[in-house]
Amino acid sequence: MVVQSWTDVVVGSLQDLWAGFARFVPNLVGALVIFIVGLIVATGLGTLVEKVFEAVKLDAFLARLGLVPYFERAGLKLRGAHFFGKLVYWFIVIAFLLATSDILGLFALSAFLRDILAYLPNVVAAVLIMLAAVVVANFLKKLVTASVLSAKLHAAHFLGTLTWWSVVIFGLLSALVQLNIATSIINSVITGFIAMLALAGGLAFGLGGRDYASHLIGKLRDHTEAR
Repeated sequence: MVVQSWTDVVVGSLQDLWAGFARFVPNLVGALVIFIVGLIVATGLGTLVEKVFEAVKLDAFLARLGLVPYFERAGLKLRGAHFFGKLVYWFIVIAFLLATSDILGLFALSAFLRDILAYLPNVVAAVLIMLAAVVVANFLKKLVTASVLSAKLHAAHFLGTLTWWSVVIFGLLSALVQLNIATSIINSVITGFIAMLALAGGLAFGLGGRDYASHLIGKLRDHTEAR
């Protein structure tokens, strides 16, 4: 009787295992089919998006904005169309992989993939912020340099470079905030930086421009009293 009970237990366990495997195989096959279809769709749409951006000459437009030297300094090649094509490719791949994990019941993986899909727009926004910051920085650098030179003042190139770095650093901090990287620390740094500039400007004017400020106040008082 004991041997028969053990036999029944073993046979029952094997039957349950086979039944579970038999139920899992259709899900596995369906998941693989969906993932393969997703790879095909992602490749097609990614290539289509890249061709569209190549047709509108996105890379040439970015080159006219003066972005090529900065990519070359970083050892990268400016390929905006390829970047957006790959972005669409991986977005679709992750979306189909999410569907596959849901079918297989891999809920922890599904939650992780959902977080990635929700985070990708932040990456795109951060890239656009940095590109806009570099473009604006180049424009303001030329504007400040030309203005200072036309006014026949000194340190024109220094002021232009300082303007460029100020805009780029501000854009970098904004991009990091968009990526949710140390947001509280960055906000504190920005606040401290602005306070430092205000304090430095106040001290510089108070110490270096004290006599000139007294002169201006005196002229204003004389003009007011004369009336």
